[in-house]
Amino acid sequence: MDIANPMYGIRKRRRLRLMVAACASLVAVLAVLVWRLGPALPAADRGSLWIDAVQQGDMLREVRATGTLVPREIRWLAAATPAQVEKILVWPGTQVQPDTVLMQLSDPQVEDALRNAQAQVAAAQAEVAAKSAELESQLLDQRSALAQAQSDYASAKVKAEADTIAIKAQVIPRVQYEQGQIALKQLNGRMQIEQQRVAAFAASMKAQIDAVRAALVQQQSNLQLRQRQADALQVKAGIAGVLQEVAVQEGAQVAAGANLARVAVPDVLIARLQVPEVQAKDVAMGMPVSVDTHNGVVDGKVERIDPAVRNGSVQVDVVLTGKLPPGARPDLSVDGRILIAQLRDVLSVGRPALAQADADLSLFRLDPDGNTATRVPVRIGAASVDRVQILRGLKVGDRVVLSDASQWDKYDRIKLK
Repeated sequence: MDIANPMYGIRKRRRLRLMVAACASLVAVLAVLVWRLGPALPAADRGSLWIDAVQQGDMLREVRATGTLVPREIRWLAAATPAQVEKILVWPGTQVQPDTVLMQLSDPQVEDALRNAQAQVAAAQAEVAAKSAELESQLLDQRSALAQAQSDYASAKVKAEADTIAIKAQVIPRVQYEQGQIALKQLNGRMQIEQQRVAAFAASMKAQIDAVRAALVQQQSNLQLRQRQADALQVKAGIAGVLQEVAVQEGAQVAAGANLARVAVPDVLIARLQVPEVQAKDVAMGMPVSVDTHNGVVDGKVERIDPAVRNGSVQVDVVLTGKLPPGARPDLSVDGRILIAQLRDVLSVGRPALAQADADLSLFRLDPDGNTATRVPVRIGAASVDRVQILRGLKVGDRVVLSDASQWDKYDRIKLK
């Protein structure tokens, strides 16, 4: 018969309690560890990230803009009057001289106006000739009357002198002498009047001649205008260069002032850049520019800045001081870098995505092991095309992720794989 051992039950209950307590402690420790670890770190593919190291030294502050090469001298040829394009004689790409006829226009109204103007000039010339002859004849009549008055006065004067001698000798009556003196005075007054008539008619004659000549000049000016309009139907290049564009087709009707063709001098080209309006405020005259033609880089400098903003950009003309590479031609697409300033001995790094000058942002800085990256606040100073100045938050040698990290905005650390 078995005898019950009370100590055995007590020891069994003690072991059970110890096991329960140990399990509870283990669960608590695991919970603390899991809490401290937090959520799992997101993984990023190292090969798809742009990673750059912070450097200290000189930094070029530049503005980048796209544009095209354009000739310095361009001439648009426009229609002087409404007309029809009869025939195009020269096509784009042809070398032309100032007197090269590019196309022939026609306008019956211009031709009629020219013939009318020629007839009016001829009529005005005939009017001048007729008026001149008429006035010359009248002037001769006036001069003839003056000559007769002078002759009568001279005869009367001789007679008066003779009468004076005779009256002293008492050869003639006193009445005859007085009559002679009266006649002499009358003839003298008549002569003076005729002289005044001749002078007044000469002045009137000049005014009448000037009037008909002014009408002639007006008709000649109108003829010159009509002749220029008729000559403009023969569209000439005007300058020596290359015909770049013909903007019309044969048979087309064009309005006065419509562009017909464009001629340019291709020997001298400039770069016309479109600078974003937010960056244009930093561009000034004379700044050095590097122009990439995709077949070589040419040096230049800012020559002109458009005062207006068009489609979000400002037009900047760059005169090229270097030699253009082979193949450079008008309308060739180019990229320009305008040197704004050179910052001496500053911290800089590649330009992060969406980075703006004088702004705060956060970047992922690689930890010493290189396998993880921690978010750090960074203050940006000046910004260039591909680099930014670091004012605080990073030091020399720090490696940071410059790619767009918006997908990890909820995380302060990421894992690199």
